[in-house]
Amino acid sequence: MEKSKVLIVGGTGYIGKRLVKASLSLGHETYVLYRPEIGVDIEKVQMLLSFKEQGARLVTGSFNDHQSLVNAVKLVDVVICAISGVHIRSHQILLQLKLVDAIKEAGNIKRFLPSEFGTDPARMAHAMKPGRVTFDDKMEVRKAIQEANIPFTYISCNCFAGYFLGGLCQPGFLIPSRDSVVLYGDGNVKVIYVDEDDIAMYTIKTIDDPRTLNKTVYIRPPQNILSQREVVQIWEKLIGKELHKSSVSEEQFLGSMEGQPYEHQVAVGHYYHVCFEGCLTNFEIGEEGVEACGLYPEIKYTTVEEYMKRYV
Repeated sequence: MEKSKVLIVGGTGYIGKRLVKASLSLGHETYVLYRPEIGVDIEKVQMLLSFKEQGARLVTGSFNDHQSLVNAVKLVDVVICAISGVHIRSHQILLQLKLVDAIKEAGNIKRFLPSEFGTDPARMAHAMKPGRVTFDDKMEVRKAIQEANIPFTYISCNCFAGYFLGGLCQPGFLIPSRDSVVLYGDGNVKVIYVDEDDIAMYTIKTIDDPRTLNKTVYIRPPQNILSQREVVQIWEKLIGKELHKSSVSEEQFLGSMEGQPYEHQVAVGHYYHVCFEGCLTNFEIGEEGVEACGLYPEIKYTTVEEYMKRYV
């Protein structure tokens, strides 16, 4: 089967750059949108040039120029959006809705993957404010996609390993402590952690797979469904030392939101749903979704222990 041509929007971002690498490694003709709005951001420009050296094609397109987006979309079969919207109310949704309009007008796209890459927003209608805006925005993009009859795949990759494992599941930390850790409640709620490069590889595998068409793809590596306490135990084993443990209750954790900046409140809300409520693991996937590790057993994913060895 001929491989799809892929356009990656947001290719210089945290997940985007990995998607470019995975797409090229799996043999797809890969286009990366170059947005003039990046201006004199030399690091992004050099990253784009490095993609070009690896075989990607750069295509100019601006969210301020609808026709340029339409022209870029017409070059490919699949569009993947990975623009970041962390804590920026309405910015990401506005850009994605413009992209949806361009895809609708182009009329040639056989698959669109919007910028999700986290908790499934369809299961988060109960999420607390202000963090719920993240899920509400993604659902608005989904509504636009489906109203435009654009074929889609949604990627729910759960927790980025770098953000969660690096801090032993504690927000605000990216390097694991060798001395102490704060557990959420009893620390036994199950969470799912996925290596960022694995997220990209699973994502690219879905784009030509009829089993993932108009489905939500959940990435649930079996060995990486672990509680915070189990993650801490793995770290203790790696460093040969037991950490001092304290715990924080739900009430105390939620109380830490009071009077804090918007970004902090969003982060605390998201961590609450993941680490206290167990929102990643407290449901069955059902007919609307499929599980990536089962679909692609040939991918040898990185386990939590393998990932954490880099910090030793």
